[in-house]
Amino acid sequence: MQLTVLPLLADRMEEKFNVFEVLLKTLEKNNTELEEGDVLVISTKYISNSQGRIVNLENIRTSEEGMNISKKFQLKPEIAEIIIRESDKIFGGIGGFVITSSDNIMAPNAGIDKSNIKKGKAILYPTNPYLTAEQIRRKIFLKLFIHVGIILVDSRLMPARIGTSGVAISCAGIEPVLDMRSKEDLDGNSLKVTFQAVVDNLATIANYKMGEGAELKPFAIVRNSDAKLTDRKISSTEMAISPDQCVYVRGLSNPPKT
Repeated sequence: MQLTVLPLLADRMEEKFNVFEVLLKTLEKNNTELEEGDVLVISTKYISNSQGRIVNLENIRTSEEGMNISKKFQLKPEIAEIIIRESDKIFGGIGGFVITSSDNIMAPNAGIDKSNIKKGKAILYPTNPYLTAEQIRRKIFLKLFIHVGIILVDSRLMPARIGTSGVAISCAGIEPVLDMRSKEDLDGNSLKVTFQAVVDNLATIANYKMGEGAELKPFAIVRNSDAKLTDRKISSTEMAISPDQCVYVRGLSNPPKT
């Protein structure tokens, strides 16, 4: 059966809300039902909004470290301060962008976003994204008696590429990667290091249909994906590696000698 993506038009929410209740209302509004084996993709911004992870920039007090980051990377002091608070590590950056890592998620400016939010405010990454995804998965099972996968998606710049792609910030109920090692290619060569990033691939497909502007489509159902669903708890270490193991970080940290 052919893979299909069904983006769902939803209402814009201004304050904290129950994302599961809004999901049910959104399904009804779109005359759509979740089915056994579906993968539900949800925008991280929508999740963050539901958690109240929105900050008023006027209320941010900037530390000395924040002022240093602000000057070094030409950022507004309040943005620099939030980046410090939201990051586990800062690797460097360029004017307007700081490359950070938090919970093994590498992102410019710690994932802070000022799009689709009122002027003077910023939206942060969700709190406990894996737990959030798991709670939504369980509520769907208890309410609808079906097994689905959950992916929380954000858009991300990729190294040396133009434009953004979808990336899975967390998931639940779905095996995140497919181990291809020991399998053979077309010429019978054994694959030695290949893992297929299942949830990232599905996140990108869904993100394309959900849009990143004023579409108001924070949910998308991916159907007939052939992804393997599971009831076990997914760990963040299954989807990400530490930056010091990343081929890009390691490679750029060790330039060739001349």
